[in-house]
Amino acid sequence: MKPRIVRREVPEGSELPLDWPAVVRRVLGARGAVREGHIETSLKGMLSMAALDGIDTAVELIEEVLNREGTIVIVGDFDADGATSVALAIRALRAMGATRVDYLVPNRFEFGYGLTPEIVDVAAAEKPDLVITVDNGISSHDGIARAHDHHIKVLVTDHHLPGPELPAADAIVNPNLPTDTFESKSLAGVGVVFYVMTALRARLRERGWFERRQIPEPRLADFLDLVALGTVADVVPLDQNNRRLVAQGLSRIRAGRCQPGITALVQAAGREQRSLTTSDLGFAIGPRLNAAGRLSDMSLGIECLLTDDAKQSALMAEKLDQLNRERREIESEMREHAFELVEAMLPDSKPESVPAAFVLHHDEWHQGVIGIVASRVKERFHRPVIAFAPGDEATLKGSARSIEGLHVRDVLERVHGLNPGLVRHFGGHAMAAGLSLDPDKLDAFRVAFIAAVDEALDDSNRARVLLSDGELRGREMNLDTARLLAEIAPWGQGFPEPRFDGVFTIEDLRTVGEYHVRLVLGLDGSDRTVAAIAFNAVNEPWSKGDTIHALYKLDINNYRDVETLQLVIDHAARVDD
Repeated sequence: MKPRIVRREVPEGSELPLDWPAVVRRVLGARGAVREGHIETSLKGMLSMAALDGIDTAVELIEEVLNREGTIVIVGDFDADGATSVALAIRALRAMGATRVDYLVPNRFEFGYGLTPEIVDVAAAEKPDLVITVDNGISSHDGIARAHDHHIKVLVTDHHLPGPELPAADAIVNPNLPTDTFESKSLAGVGVVFYVMTALRARLRERGWFERRQIPEPRLADFLDLVALGTVADVVPLDQNNRRLVAQGLSRIRAGRCQPGITALVQAAGREQRSLTTSDLGFAIGPRLNAAGRLSDMSLGIECLLTDDAKQSALMAEKLDQLNRERREIESEMREHAFELVEAMLPDSKPESVPAAFVLHHDEWHQGVIGIVASRVKERFHRPVIAFAPGDEATLKGSARSIEGLHVRDVLERVHGLNPGLVRHFGGHAMAAGLSLDPDKLDAFRVAFIAAVDEALDDSNRARVLLSDGELRGREMNLDTARLLAEIAPWGQGFPEPRFDGVFTIEDLRTVGEYHVRLVLGLDGSDRTVAAIAFNAVNEPWSKGDTIHALYKLDINNYRDVETLQLVIDHAARVDD
């Protein structure tokens, strides 16, 4: 299962300016950006809201409730996308004059995911005229039926893939509906909400609502910080439209023009706000927000994003940071146990002995952390993984993570189609999904899932491939190149941050912290050296004097306001191995 480094292909016919550095032209071309417009991030080029099916009906539903000062309840998901979606919907509706709007987020341990009949019964106590789902609802057939029993209308805003039949909601806005012509199928849940609120503002402006109510028309761009955080944290592809939304939101966060809760989370994570990156959003801010939904109640995260009181947001961010520390401790123990389970399934080191997928379960695993554990196992063994933990007395809850080339929700759909009744519920994306099943069906599911993956995976997908943007030649490896690439951000899923590969000699190395290795590398064939760091690499078999082939990213190390170049090594192997 040793990974191999493959250099990205760069298409011909680039129209990028010839005076741009060759490395920049190469990196952008390999990501399909062959014209300047492909990396332009202003909101002027944002896709039109009119292209989203159902958005007019959605706006009519909300407008009707606003006109009679009715009650709206937002029902969200318990992850960062769900939390930012709820916060954006609440803030935008209140800014547009809604006086009776509240939210509910199902506690995953009591109600499970989405608009279930049980959470509808809780919402019904508020006597809402309209329930708006955010980042969920496309598979909530029973919950929507229960809402209608209570004479409550339902607007579904979601981005997850629908099943064969759509729920009987009063309106649905989801770019992934089969008939939807919206060009970006990669909007996160918070992106869908942003579009709905933008359309609502346009309708209210047209009706003279703001003048009649003497309400200042809200600047919805002020909520793009929430869109950026939710989009990056949900790991949806950064297509051209999402890159615009994220770039604009990130610039507002860097300038301090964001919700106090986001500033508090940045500080709790120990990040520098003025130079925040998408990586910080995904790996530092998002996890702290997610920790509430994983271990406790996502209401804490939502309230952190809703409050305008800096002191209160700081206190809540501290609590979220503590929950994240607890989550890491739980994850560490579960991860090591999961690795042991997988190692026991590998009788030898031959690649052909590795199963097509892993289905793992333990009665003492924490339901809120199984998704992270599945990700860690996937990263180490390069196989699709589903980790299960006890739900309630009658169910197992599973979280799936996939590898490139395998659409895990489609695989679950096939398993369900071939084995009716085997899976209770499922839903998700190409790379991640959730499901539940009866405990006594776990063994049968394991067999069916691995068989379906085995059929869907070809040999090229089974081998771990690390993509490189090639070798940096001569003086390309410098601070100017690192700064140029940083300016092209945002990087992320579907528009990955550049990685390069090359051969180096280890001139020096030492352990920093418990797990990391700091190196001084000699550039092959020259007398130059460059600093490097390899995270979680303390057990790697490298020694001073070794020649290694490394995959790395260019990074700017800022220490006491002095910037120096360093390489962040993703993977390295001795040349003679």
